[in-house]
Amino acid sequence: MNADRDAHGDSAPVEEAVESAADEPALEVIARGGFLMSGLVHLLIGWFAVQLAFGDPSGSADQSGAISAIAQAPGGRVLLWTGGIAMTALAVWSALRAWLSARRARSATSALTQCLRWAGRAVIYAGLAATVLRFAAGGGASSSAQTESATAGLLGGGAGRVAVVLAAGVVISIGVGFVVIGAGRRFLQQLERSGHRTVGVALRVTGVLGYIAKGIALVAVGALLGWAGIAAEPQKATGLDGALQALSGVPEGRIVLLLLGIGLIVFGVYCFLRSRYQDM
Repeated sequence: MNADRDAHGDSAPVEEAVESAADEPALEVIARGGFLMSGLVHLLIGWFAVQLAFGDPSGSADQSGAISAIAQAPGGRVLLWTGGIAMTALAVWSALRAWLSARRARSATSALTQCLRWAGRAVIYAGLAATVLRFAAGGGASSSAQTESATAGLLGGGAGRVAVVLAAGVVISIGVGFVVIGAGRRFLQQLERSGHRTVGVALRVTGVLGYIAKGIALVAVGALLGWAGIAAEPQKATGLDGALQALSGVPEGRIVLLLLGIGLIVFGVYCFLRSRYQDM
């Protein structure tokens, strides 16, 4: 910390305040609950995908479908309020880590990489928190409908179509990133730094399979979004549920859909384990 003071001068008190906030035990405990909420959502999405693979489209295999199912269960609203608050804490914690990681990086490139990595997570967690809290308050809408509506608003002009295609590229890139993280076991770095050098087999297996499955699902979503942008047909941008529905209608698609559903369930289990072993 003394070295940080010398390097950053007057900014040291700010950095110490941010570090103190990030290391606040109460924030860490609540933020770990965010991983549990994320795990529950992925479990339900995976379960709906498995049902779809067997010809039962009764549930919407996306975030809104999973969260809606929780809201309709006994005590579901209370669970959503709790989970939404936990997800908000996780977003705040990730944002603090983005700032600290950037400040401590040894080069501008490393600072930018670290900042984008943590800030991206903060945005994702904040978005999920907002969705969870919206359903907890009695609101909420279909993710597919929201995606289609937003895409339709952009496809009115050439610039909007370019924006949709670029957004599709970002989603596909994120999906590929998830596959790389899973296949390369890069997620273990976040766990081993916390002192858990010997990571259990269950944690390794669920992480590898879960990250790969989620990555493939995101690539499918991005592909449909890109198709919508190129064809100027917003109805093709149907989000995760639409992507999985599309898989169920192609030859051998149900097998792929089943494997993806199982993979998303496995990712949910990994999120539960991560709540215990994440380096915080």
